[in-house]
Amino acid sequence: MPAMSISLSDKMRGFIKSRVEGGDYHNESEYIRDLVRRDQERLKNEEGLIAELDAAMASGISDQKIPDIMREVKARLKADGRL
Repeated sequence: MPAMSISLSDKMRGFIKSRVEGGDYHNESEYIRDLVRRDQERLKNEEGLIAELDAAMASGISDQKIPDIMREVKARLKADGRL
């Protein structure tokens, strides 16, 4: 695996070291890799949300009233076990 050099403040370096010493990670590299993976997942989720918002905007204005929409959403959430 190719190496990468980064510059961090003493405070950041101390924080990373404390995470490793606390047993959350085996070493500093593992911590940084975890941060990158989490950021990748966050970006993926953001892209999905943006796609859903774009689709919603493209679908136009609903004829339904807000209470009716809320009932449908609650029914869907209950059906798939999220509520």
